[in-house]
Amino acid sequence: MFKVKRVITLVTILTAIVFSQIVSAKQSSIGILVFDGFLTSDVTAPVEVFGAATKTSWFSSYNVVIISATKNRTVTSEEGLTIVSDKTIYDDLDLDVLIVPSAYDMKEHINNKALINFINKKNKTASWVASNCSGAMLLGEAGILDGKKATTWFGGEADLKKSYPKIDVQFNQNVVVADRIVTSNGGPISYEAAFVLLEKLSSKKFSDEISASIQFDRIN
Repeated sequence: MFKVKRVITLVTILTAIVFSQIVSAKQSSIGILVFDGFLTSDVTAPVEVFGAATKTSWFSSYNVVIISATKNRTVTSEEGLTIVSDKTIYDDLDLDVLIVPSAYDMKEHINNKALINFINKKNKTASWVASNCSGAMLLGEAGILDGKKATTWFGGEADLKKSYPKIDVQFNQNVVVADRIVTSNGGPISYEAAFVLLEKLSSKKFSDEISASIQFDRIN
């Protein structure tokens, strides 16, 4: 009897370990960068879309991580929203997706060598990289848009083309997908970009399901 109990206990422990390893192996992180002066909807749109998706069984293996571009985890958006990030770019992070927001003045962030190096490093291992609005400038500075189609804020396409002539800048397009890179106009279009990316990570059916759940599909 004692041996039977011991065998059952051992099997239970081994099963728990294997299950834990399987769950751990399947976990994927969607990292969303933030920095002082970020445009609120560039961040809150993907947080809402992917946050809602992670509550479903078909996307529960993903989690959303907010990442500060500096060592200060507390950041404030252009519109006054203060948030505390989960991590910083100086932490050891394994990301499946990286999303880059924008600011009205991108000079400080473009000159942030640690940030550009972080984007470059994560681009090498992430399945997808995305930017909203002038966040494309950071992807351009990192060189990961060279030879690719991309867009930025509506009206800023010429600036992107002038600053990074190797980019095949697309004009008057809300969202552009090139290989595994998604760029968008930002602002309210950040929602559209998030749904496009969610479709790439899952399916149109599941993307439409989240669109309906947050009532985005009611917007004409």
